[in-house]
Amino acid sequence: MKAHWIDWIWHVRGSLPLAPGQSGEEAFGRLDPLFRQGGTTRSRIGDTLTFTKKDQAAQDSMSVFDGGVLQIRDGVVGPVLHYRLASRALLFCFLAPLLFLAFAQLTVALGRWEKPAAQAAGAHKQQKKLVELPQNPIDKMLGSPAPEKPKPDGKDGEDDKKKASPTSAYVFAAMFAVLYVVGRVLEGRLVRSLFRKELLGTGDQPPMALAG
Repeated sequence: MKAHWIDWIWHVRGSLPLAPGQSGEEAFGRLDPLFRQGGTTRSRIGDTLTFTKKDQAAQDSMSVFDGGVLQIRDGVVGPVLHYRLASRALLFCFLAPLLFLAFAQLTVALGRWEKPAAQAAGAHKQQKKLVELPQNPIDKMLGSPAPEKPKPDGKDGEDDKKKASPTSAYVFAAMFAVLYVVGRVLEGRLVRSLFRKELLGTGDQPPMALAG
């Protein structure tokens, strides 16, 4: 299986047309503040910018991404910014449900394997409890009533309830699946909005020239 068939799982791709009359040099200058954060290294060759992030701070507006490539290409109506960003957080949220589902299936399989042995042991134990107790000869001569048979105490049922259940694993799998879907859609929209804001010059910081 080729990597590009599955890398959509943890990659966010998109494109954004530059403002009319805006050059690639000016566009990269406006985007430069986004890559001047702690733990970020970047390099630019012509119309292509590559960056990586390590131990990025939570205040970093692009902290969810660990690296990526931005490239400006000529479009039908003018230059267009194309980007491809990678996120280990998205990959983790995608794999976590699979892991928890595997735990759930393992729990179910172990429960099926242990159930016959547990039932046989419980039946034998219960049978021993229900054996009629012998009456002392002296008590019998004095006319004392015979001792009653012990009643089931229900502990076997309680032990069954204490057995491992796959429910928790299913719950965690569902939680991470929702996180992945929401994050995959939300982060794509947020980074597109962030790039648009910087390219239009509506960010808090003034545009800066990007060093090669």
